[in-house]
Amino acid sequence: MTSLLEIKKSITQKREQLRERYKKGKINANTFLSRNTRIIDQCFKEVIQQYPLPAGTALCAVGGYGRKELYPYSDIDILLLIAKEPNTADQEKLAQLIQSFWDLGIDIGASIRTIDDCLHEAKKDITVETSLLECRYILGEHKTFLQLQKKFKKFHQPRDFFLGKQLEFKQRYARYNNTPYSLEPNGKESPGALRDIHLLHWLALSNNMKGGWKALVDAQLMTAKEAEVITKAENNFKRFRIELQLIHRKRDDRVLFHVQPLLAEVYGHKSIAGKRASESFMQSYYGVARLVNLITHFMLQNFKDYLFPGQDKRIIILDEDFQRIGHLLDIREEDAFIKKPHLLLKTFLVLQHYPELEDLSVKTQRLIWEHRKLVDTQFREDPQNQETFLAILQQPTGIVQNLRLLSKLKILPRYIPSWQKIVGQMQHDLFHVYTVDQHILQVIRHLYRFTMPEYAQENPLASRLMAEFDRYWILYIAALFHDIAKGRGGDHSILGAIDIKAFAQQHRLLAEDIELLEFLVANHLLMSTVAQKKDISDPAVINDFSKAVKTRRHLDALYLLTVADIRGTSPKVWNNWKDQLLQNLYQSTVQLFEGDTFDRQTILSQRKTEAKHLIQAVGLTDKQRDDFWHQMDIAYFLRHEAEDIAWHTQVLFPYVGTRQTIVRARYAAKSDHIQIVVFTPDQPHLFEKILAYFYQHHLNILDARIHTSIDGYALDSFSISFNEGENPNHLIHTIEKTLVKAIQQENLKPPKSFTTKVGAEARQSRIFPIVPSITLRKDEYGSTWLLSITTTDCPGILYHLAHLLSKHHINLHMAKIMTLGERAEDIFIIESPYLDNEKNQLSFERDILDTLNHLIELK
Repeated sequence: MTSLLEIKKSITQKREQLRERYKKGKINANTFLSRNTRIIDQCFKEVIQQYPLPAGTALCAVGGYGRKELYPYSDIDILLLIAKEPNTADQEKLAQLIQSFWDLGIDIGASIRTIDDCLHEAKKDITVETSLLECRYILGEHKTFLQLQKKFKKFHQPRDFFLGKQLEFKQRYARYNNTPYSLEPNGKESPGALRDIHLLHWLALSNNMKGGWKALVDAQLMTAKEAEVITKAENNFKRFRIELQLIHRKRDDRVLFHVQPLLAEVYGHKSIAGKRASESFMQSYYGVARLVNLITHFMLQNFKDYLFPGQDKRIIILDEDFQRIGHLLDIREEDAFIKKPHLLLKTFLVLQHYPELEDLSVKTQRLIWEHRKLVDTQFREDPQNQETFLAILQQPTGIVQNLRLLSKLKILPRYIPSWQKIVGQMQHDLFHVYTVDQHILQVIRHLYRFTMPEYAQENPLASRLMAEFDRYWILYIAALFHDIAKGRGGDHSILGAIDIKAFAQQHRLLAEDIELLEFLVANHLLMSTVAQKKDISDPAVINDFSKAVKTRRHLDALYLLTVADIRGTSPKVWNNWKDQLLQNLYQSTVQLFEGDTFDRQTILSQRKTEAKHLIQAVGLTDKQRDDFWHQMDIAYFLRHEAEDIAWHTQVLFPYVGTRQTIVRARYAAKSDHIQIVVFTPDQPHLFEKILAYFYQHHLNILDARIHTSIDGYALDSFSISFNEGENPNHLIHTIEKTLVKAIQQENLKPPKSFTTKVGAEARQSRIFPIVPSITLRKDEYGSTWLLSITTTDCPGILYHLAHLLSKHHINLHMAKIMTLGERAEDIFIIESPYLDNEKNQLSFERDILDTLNHLIELK
């Protein structure tokens, strides 16, 4: 009898040989999976010769192992089906058997159940019911296995199973944002991936349709062409999952950034014309996933019709071309699109006209897909089709649903040829989580949400502006084109502006709308850049921005597009801080357009007047206010908002002339951050000490404003973010108490380096690294310098920069911090006679670059 050690050695050797044969291309994916299954089957048979099953017990395979799809590192799920509740002796036998499987180094997932147990668990958990559908007998008491099959057949209700799997399907899709186009998809679970194919097999088995895809064709649920497409896709995904696990060397189905170039190499993709091999590979992945996603939706609708024939199937004629069947829109004639190609777009408009309709019928979607090539140059130039496309965008409902469907059925890429180039186009900017085409659809989704009263509380200003905007649907066109030129090389904003002008002229839009669209696409990054990178309390910045924007209509449109664009990049990028910055920039520019004088003296007067009212409201006297204000110069009042000036005055006036270090903090609900003010006699390395404290306590700085009063006091203010779920009041109490101690320490202790970034963003930063860059230029308005830094976000950037400022005897006046995913873009206003010497400038810049590179290496 073969020992366990010999069995283990044999199975390890056989599986390794199988992997090597696969890697050398001697066997395909299907052969690998079936042979890998047979190896494990044989292993179990040999083990059970030494550790026999209890009487009446059957060993069965379930899950992927049950359907003979055993991947290199997949779990091996087994069911030990027992005839009756085990006695003590049988329990010992089963425990010993399972332990022997573990001793072999096999990753076993074992369950021990009676037939009644199986049915009871299946009733509670649809995943158990699914596993029983594809349960496979290996060895033992075959009669027990047959009894399970017989009872399960009576127990199993295909209608209930369909409804359960449909709910599970929706839940899974929601978990992956309802799109196959995430930048790091899951090759098994994401929409359009292998799990969709499994779902269709399970529904077929549930309805006793055995024999693979042919059975669905025979049942007239699937066309022969769809069977051909999904057979090829299934084989592609089987190979894909094998390759993925061989690269990971473990059971991991995530298509991670660092894995994508390795997969591209395995599949033979090469870098061409500036496009990475991994980009080309991922576009091919998205192409297959899109087809699987499309066919899965067809099949779910067809299974629903098959299983629920009694549902509302009344046919109501809508016009000569369309009818409704229940809650679906249906094209009446099979050759309708050949006779009347314009119906390819009109179908979507009609769907919008009947909000009670849920979708297009499968027949209609299939016919649109089959006739998509009728959308050619002649079709695009037809005024009737142009009017229809614009009408789709002008409807009050169904905008996003229709654009998604137009894209999925390949009508949108044919109507706007530039769209085809961005389908599945990767983005390497470290903060987008979608491909370019899906990002654009997300932007339109957010614009559409601005029109919906139920979402007005998300952004009241955007909702009001959208309601007041004449021909607001124009903004959907701007969104369609704002990133359409990405990946072509050159400035995508300028190239996109050329495209949208041609589109707008072709569709005979009003001259003012054409000009607006061209402006929006060419400048869609302008407002975000100014709000997050410049000092928007500076009147000169607002004046320059207003000159670029030109009109109030331009401003309203740019604000709406900017908010939607940021929100559409990733759920993590938008926050209240960015919201407040954009609103402040918008409101300041509106004031200028409405005729307010916007010079330094006017701003100074306005801020002081507004701050006085706020201070009076909390009961301070004019003397208390003036004692504090007399210590501050004009720069202080210009760099801080009136609300902040009032707060500083309220909490700091008792300490004018004190030698103490005062730290005060408050929660700013409007922008969802914590404001901190430090007031202390100025001292060497003060800023470095404060930054060391923030670094050590993992506090993320959003904004910093550094000021020295007339009598030599430092008044440094900071805005920091805090983690979701963290109590801001507790954090405020901690900061006020412990930051004082940190500042009062005579010797500065550099904090230990640490890294906090893990997961997708850190992986992406390694695969798509940002080369650190810095710009140092003198401000034409005065003696200060503007330092701009772009780099991969790392813990401690600001602290290390503070150390360099101290080292080079440079004073910091203000810092603007912008983090987009893994990309940090920080602006600093600094001052020092040291920088008047060009050699000193170079030395300072070299030190910064060396420090940034070191931090990236640590990460």
